[in-house]
Amino acid sequence: MSSKKSFTLTDNRNGKSWDLPVLDGSTGPSVIDVRKLYADTDCFTYDPGFTSTGSCESKLTFIDGDKGILRHRGYSIEELAVQSDFMEVCYLLLYGELPTSEQKSTFEYKITNHTMLHEQLNTFFKGFRRDSHPMAIMCGVVGALSAFYHDSLDISDPWHRMVASYRLIAKMPTIAANAYKYSQGQPFIYPKNDLGYAENFLYMMYATPCEEYKVNPVLARAMDRILILHADHEQNASTSTVRLAGSSGANPFACIAAGIASLWGPAHGGANEAVLNMLETIGSKDNIAEYIARAKDKNDPFRLMGFGHRVYKNYDPRAKVLQQTCHEVLDELGIKDEPLLELAMELERIALEDPYFVDKKLFPNVDFYSGIIFRAMGIPTSMFTVLFAMARTVGWVAQWNEMVEDPSQKIGRPRQLYTGEVERPYVKLHKRG
Repeated sequence: MSSKKSFTLTDNRNGKSWDLPVLDGSTGPSVIDVRKLYADTDCFTYDPGFTSTGSCESKLTFIDGDKGILRHRGYSIEELAVQSDFMEVCYLLLYGELPTSEQKSTFEYKITNHTMLHEQLNTFFKGFRRDSHPMAIMCGVVGALSAFYHDSLDISDPWHRMVASYRLIAKMPTIAANAYKYSQGQPFIYPKNDLGYAENFLYMMYATPCEEYKVNPVLARAMDRILILHADHEQNASTSTVRLAGSSGANPFACIAAGIASLWGPAHGGANEAVLNMLETIGSKDNIAEYIARAKDKNDPFRLMGFGHRVYKNYDPRAKVLQQTCHEVLDELGIKDEPLLELAMELERIALEDPYFVDKKLFPNVDFYSGIIFRAMGIPTSMFTVLFAMARTVGWVAQWNEMVEDPSQKIGRPRQLYTGEVERPYVKLHKRG
């Protein structure tokens, strides 16, 4: 970063002026350094949601929403999703470079050797009600990891951080699959070391002790791409939560559990579930015209879920990849008479052709396609956000590591605009009317 440029701030109340440094990153918008603003001006900035505030310096992920760009460590998401697999992207996010063949093999071996859960942790699941939401189970079990793995809690020790990072990435599919199995009343399936990351998850999710289960390679590749496309997304709500929790020195398992809790919110990780709920509300292709008209009516509260994006004002670059993957999955499974999926495909066609959607750039986003893929694969909607958390764990871990290693990081302490009562005299109880 450089600070040769400055931004002049003038207080119209007294005519005083201050020169605030302007910092330039390697790409993207410049930032105004306001770290000394309160000391110099006796004022805070006011930015609800921190949408105009750079909370940290990062080398991991770059987003340009206007141009539809998403890059990890400089590599476009489109190339990574098509050319790489999830383990390569994990290595890239953690270490900054794509691995050599030897580095990739070593990394995969280390991750694979951490996929099993402590056997006592498996019994921990039994404490949840049978009908518990899988996200509630995941949040609780991940937080409990710190009670089982005391040998990787020292965040000042690089080796401890590495082991904790590997454990989180490796065990998340096992935890996710177990959460599903528990909700179904089925026995847990142990991971198999000869399967890849996405394959292993699908195996643990769908296999039973009764018969041999073979993972469909087309579905495994689709799951792998979904994991890549959700691996990291800059300083979103859950990532910021992980960093904020980590800024206090909390252990990595607690920090990731905090991220899972944040992701659970319907405004964040529940978007693809909302897509399925919307499709069920529309119900049939015969009703599409009515709901399209309602979506165009500013006075109607109905909104088409899965179209457009709060960050991307252009086409979501992840959706471009997942669109093709979605049709590959539907073709592989031979799904031709599923009313909900037929409805989704018709909505996609309309959104890509209707001038209203095209002009407003309300294109199908990654949540639209991932929801359809999960539906086609038989994954229940209650598991959608769980899979999001499984994918995003590597991003959270990489962001957490970067924050811990940043010498300029401080404990998070947002300020406020206080609008409550000013100082009032205390009145004793017997004198209050």
